[in-house]
Amino acid sequence: MPATSRFPFLAYLFACLLGLFALGGFWYGLGKPVILPDVASATHKLQCASYTPFDKDQSPFDVPFKLRPERMDADLALLAKSFECIRTYSMTGLEALPDLARKHGLKLMIGAWVNSNPVDTEKEVDLLISSANANADVVTSVIVGNETLLRKEVTGAQLAKLINKVKSQVKQPVTYADVWEFWLKHPEIAPAVDFLTIHLLPYWEDDPSNIDAALQHVAEVRQVFGNKFAPKDVVIGETGWPSEGRQRETALPSRVNEAKFIRGFVIMAEQQRWHYNLIEAFDQPWKRASEGAVGGYWGLFDADRQDKGVLAGPVSNVPYWSQWLAVGGLIFLGTLFLGGRVRTTRAALVLPLLGALAACSIGAWGDLARVTTRFASEWLWVALLTGLNLLVLAHAALTLSARTGWRERAFNALERRAGWLVAAAGFAAAVMMLELVLDPRYRSFPSVAFILPALVYLCRPVSVPRREIALLTFIIGAGIAPQLYQEGLQNQQAWGWALVSVLMVAALWRSLRVRKG
Repeated sequence: MPATSRFPFLAYLFACLLGLFALGGFWYGLGKPVILPDVASATHKLQCASYTPFDKDQSPFDVPFKLRPERMDADLALLAKSFECIRTYSMTGLEALPDLARKHGLKLMIGAWVNSNPVDTEKEVDLLISSANANADVVTSVIVGNETLLRKEVTGAQLAKLINKVKSQVKQPVTYADVWEFWLKHPEIAPAVDFLTIHLLPYWEDDPSNIDAALQHVAEVRQVFGNKFAPKDVVIGETGWPSEGRQRETALPSRVNEAKFIRGFVIMAEQQRWHYNLIEAFDQPWKRASEGAVGGYWGLFDADRQDKGVLAGPVSNVPYWSQWLAVGGLIFLGTLFLGGRVRTTRAALVLPLLGALAACSIGAWGDLARVTTRFASEWLWVALLTGLNLLVLAHAALTLSARTGWRERAFNALERRAGWLVAAAGFAAAVMMLELVLDPRYRSFPSVAFILPALVYLCRPVSVPRREIALLTFIIGAGIAPQLYQEGLQNQQAWGWALVSVLMVAALWRSLRVRKG
């Protein structure tokens, strides 16, 4: 691209190289593989993993409800390479599972889904008893209910009665599975079971543990239960870490953290000779509807049955970082094309850095949207925010250019509507702030979607609708402290959103002071 006579070409070249270096470093830094000790191999299988047989386009709420035997067959063939058994949660639609487990050399911990509907519960329990008796060679234990007390769907007495009914009709050991606190709240269940099955998920604790303290927390709870309920065995029926999703206090989901937790836990459990079951075999996208983005990413394999690197080999937080780097490269080149012949030396230095910032932030927003977006309305929201960022980028790039021809016309069109671009960014930020203050548990922090408009209009404020922008400025500013308080001061994602919100407030405030004309 030619330089004008008012700035040295080398300065422009330096800024381009710096921008490309920043872009490449950003994505490589996110995607750099991490080496950890392997825990699974062809000669060493792990104990058990939770298995729900849904493909990525299915859920238990589908009508009609129909599982795919060919999917279950392929899944069990894959899991048999790394595990000795699988755990299930319901009997409905799984009639073919014992034969498939037998075919692939897997044992089963089968579970009946117990809920507040006595007819459905009786059907599940009857199927559980029948399957256990018909498949004694592969069914090693049965589980009567999963987190039923947590959901408050039955009483402790009702659950104990169901457990005793099953115990009287099967030969396998019988248990119940729930979050560890609910075993302490309902001590009447322990005498009814042959062994206790506790769920230990440090991410979901009321006081979430960070990745460095999570294994110690698991060990402490397991020791308490081992002492309290001896001589009955205590099985850790669910433990794991999410690979995607929002941070809770100091608990940060990522693929690397999932691998750290799972590999560290397996080593510890095998040293201590604990019985355990990992959650879960495959990512379950349908869980995002009720649990937020994080609910769909507890799998050891992704929803396409691709290895996430959790059990063995190098693991990367963004294994497809090169694809986002390519997208970022196109955004970077597009920024330079829009800028064309820039007007000043300062503009020559700023334009490539603007392109690098846009390439990183828009790409990061795309990657965040990939894992968090669940519904058509959310995809529409993602598309609108992406379009807003591209318009803001075009406006900023054309502002820096030596405008002639179509660039002049495009700049004039955007300049006339710049106030509405600011208003749109302010409105979207205010909506997100309200959601993160009033209903934050399952919402991710959208910081990367607002970095570009906040910085662009902080540096170059434009005239805006005053009354509306004043209200948006107040909403965003007033929400900063409450959301930080709710999330905890050690939550880096919350601090990132707070910083972007401060920049947005400053940009809106500066634009409020611009007079028309």
